[in-house]
Amino acid sequence: MPDRIDPARLRALDRAHVWHPYGPMPGRQEPLVVESASGVRLRLAEPAHGRTELVDGMSSWWSAVHGYNHPVLNEAARDQLDRMSHVMFGGLTHEPAVRLATRLVEITPEPLQHVFLTDSGSVSVEVAVKMCLQYWRSAGRPAKRRLLTWRGGYHGDTWQPMSVCDPEGGMHELWSGSLPRQVFADAPPDGFDAEPDEAYARHLRELVASHADELAAVIVEPVVQGAGGMRFHSPAYLRVLREACDEHDVLLVFDEIATGFGRTGQLFAAGHAGVSPDVMCVGKALTGGYLTLAATLCTSRVAEGISSGDVPVLAHGPTFMGNPLASAVACASVDLLLGQDWELEVKRIGAGLRRGLAEAAGVPGVRDVRVLGAIGVVQLDHEVDLAAATRAAVREGVWLRPFRDLVYTMPPYVTGDDDVARICRAVCAAAKEG
Repeated sequence: MPDRIDPARLRALDRAHVWHPYGPMPGRQEPLVVESASGVRLRLAEPAHGRTELVDGMSSWWSAVHGYNHPVLNEAARDQLDRMSHVMFGGLTHEPAVRLATRLVEITPEPLQHVFLTDSGSVSVEVAVKMCLQYWRSAGRPAKRRLLTWRGGYHGDTWQPMSVCDPEGGMHELWSGSLPRQVFADAPPDGFDAEPDEAYARHLRELVASHADELAAVIVEPVVQGAGGMRFHSPAYLRVLREACDEHDVLLVFDEIATGFGRTGQLFAAGHAGVSPDVMCVGKALTGGYLTLAATLCTSRVAEGISSGDVPVLAHGPTFMGNPLASAVACASVDLLLGQDWELEVKRIGAGLRRGLAEAAGVPGVRDVRVLGAIGVVQLDHEVDLAAATRAAVREGVWLRPFRDLVYTMPPYVTGDDDVARICRAVCAAAKEG
């Protein structure tokens, strides 16, 4: 083992060489150095604002639903490591990938029968778009090559996913002149429990109808728009899209990378609407935050349509596709989730978030407080001061990562009631100081 690097030296090297996500180079903020993690706690290499441990209120960008250093997932990783960590997926197969694909087919909506394993959520969206475009080319309708989505969305940082993120005010606005031009509906009205707005439903139907000849697919985040603004909308609009796509021969894609595996209170957010997409993307919580892995699932209609075309293959093959180590941990993570009463745990966390975040409603500068499943959001009427909000949360012993006008939390499902209350205090403190 190499000698440990002193934390001060580590930060200096980090600043000189490491480009962090959504940040400049060199960085302008000092990242905290995490030494280890266990359960829901991150242990720091040196104290920060008097804290040596922080409760993770983010599940490491929504992925570590079982917390850290979980014995079941550790065992799955060690066992697979002793067998093989990787083998190419072209011309070969192996048990972890086959088990995982079979399990995903079992637990996702019934029409989804085929699984393409990818490296990351963004790549799974790339594959979903490629599937839809190639389906229509194979059907002799290459003019159907545009995508429809609604504003306020976020689907990843690679090329096609950026094209269906909100083009105005989104983090990819810089590229609006270079990206493929897609069709954008208005953002869905706010409120998971709100009565559906018939005028908005009509707006969706009319857009699909008027662009049907050029639309390959509609792609949306069901029920929760994540990094685009942590907005919740009525499941009724998913039913509207399903009906409109069926009527006008357009494919429907659900991006469940953030919402899948129980986060919204249903195993997949599509369950709130009782509808199934033609293509579905999953990721993030798939491996419990251990390794990067995602998947794109599709119906037999889509798979057979591609396979019957002039080019009967999906020309996509990531080097680490179907990685055995990641697949084995994903199988263990899914079984761990479904082997417990995850619905009860998500409800428990949601109830704690409602109680604890109620105080934020009275804080000056707070525009809205909302909770769905194990997601708690405090929206400000101004851009959050990231440094000040982070300091406030750390002083409370919690790690949060606010952005734009939002201070929010997605705790691991194993977070106890006392720690949920602590997270809520930190969110309120961050909202006050941010």
